[in-house]
Amino acid sequence: MIVNNPSRNFISKWLQLVAVITGTIGTISDGMQYGWTAPNIPKLRLDDSPIKIAKHDEEWIESIYMIGNTVGILFTIVYMKFMGRKPIIILAATKHVIAWMLIATATKIEVLYFARFLAGAAGNIAFVALPMYVAEIADESIRGFLGTFAYTSMILGVLVIYSIAPFTSIAISSSVGAACVTLQILTFSFMPESPYYHIIKGNQKAALKSLQIFRRKQDVYEELKDITSAVQRQEKEKGRIIDIFIVRSNLKAFIIAITLNFAQHFSGISVLLMNVHTILADAESVIPAETAPIIIAATMLIACIASSFTIDKFGRKILLVSSSILTGLSLIVLATYFYIKNSNSGTSDLNWIPVMSLILYSLFFKFGLGMVPIVFLGELFPTSIKAMAMSLINISYGVFGIASVYYYIHVSSLYGMHVPFFIFAGLCIFAALFSQLFIPETKGKTLEEIQMMLKGM
Repeated sequence: MIVNNPSRNFISKWLQLVAVITGTIGTISDGMQYGWTAPNIPKLRLDDSPIKIAKHDEEWIESIYMIGNTVGILFTIVYMKFMGRKPIIILAATKHVIAWMLIATATKIEVLYFARFLAGAAGNIAFVALPMYVAEIADESIRGFLGTFAYTSMILGVLVIYSIAPFTSIAISSSVGAACVTLQILTFSFMPESPYYHIIKGNQKAALKSLQIFRRKQDVYEELKDITSAVQRQEKEKGRIIDIFIVRSNLKAFIIAITLNFAQHFSGISVLLMNVHTILADAESVIPAETAPIIIAATMLIACIASSFTIDKFGRKILLVSSSILTGLSLIVLATYFYIKNSNSGTSDLNWIPVMSLILYSLFFKFGLGMVPIVFLGELFPTSIKAMAMSLINISYGVFGIASVYYYIHVSSLYGMHVPFFIFAGLCIFAALFSQLFIPETKGKTLEEIQMMLKGM
């Protein structure tokens, strides 16, 4: 067991912070792609748009990004067999650069489709490798804090695209996205590989050097011994894909991760980020549809930062439960507004409700339900199946994202916008109950201790 010494100051951990910051800069670009449709589809409808689109193109521009997310996992599974965490992250950044260049210069819808697909595939590659990398280089005392950086950077990207896209050309906003991932490539290239990966490959010398760099001291032999012992024990367990489902501890971790993925998307986050401009326009909000999304994204960013600083203090579980309940309540308020509006009742005195409920939604969601799952993703699985399990989980992420967007589009058009939001609210309450009853607390525990806890030992 690695004993955490509270007297160790942050100087010994600063390189871990630098590695995570440089490794997650690229998720700013991913956030920009995630929120890209909200401000840009209205621009593509204009007569002077560089790309002429039809109504059915709008659905495809949204969904093909999620399809890319899902298909990209197939490549990630292959990459994981031959490459370390660091090269995969850099490869994903390179694909993002290409995607942004295509978007900036596209004059045909097919090129835009391909660029969005490529960006989706690249984003999912990074979101498999990044949680693994962060969990494996971080002290357990700050692992939760560092594990939130990917989502925080992603929401920063949403804020960036909402802030610049309505007021600049597609080429200019694309150049900002390309600049983020270029900076990632230039800086993260100098960071060490995960010591866990070196041990898996049997390179003890490289693992020792990596650990010494990240811990900022030479005497890391005891920790290296613990990590080596944990990896060797976990590697002895068969690393077949079927072991995810037949080994009780693996299955428990898988159910937790996939349920949280489901809860994230079916709390409405993909729907909101991809459609916030049209939702607010339909709601006839008191704040202009171009301005309100900036406020909403900024609120999410503030919540992400607050969550980063509290997740290791209060733990994962309490953030999940409280966030899910409050997120559900904010969606009930929004759904009730649309119900009243669709009933042809007067809502002129209530048109402040949609933007206020979405601001509260953004605050509550990103404080827990929108942040904790990615931390769990890097913590729950043993090294023998981690790559395969996380790949499957990220396939579900893409599938649930596509399903939630299509569900919202079709149900809202058939029955009114209030119906999907009431359903999303109910699923948030389900997420709270699931988190309280089935999810263990991992705060302050080493990766090996988490495995023992899942095994019931």
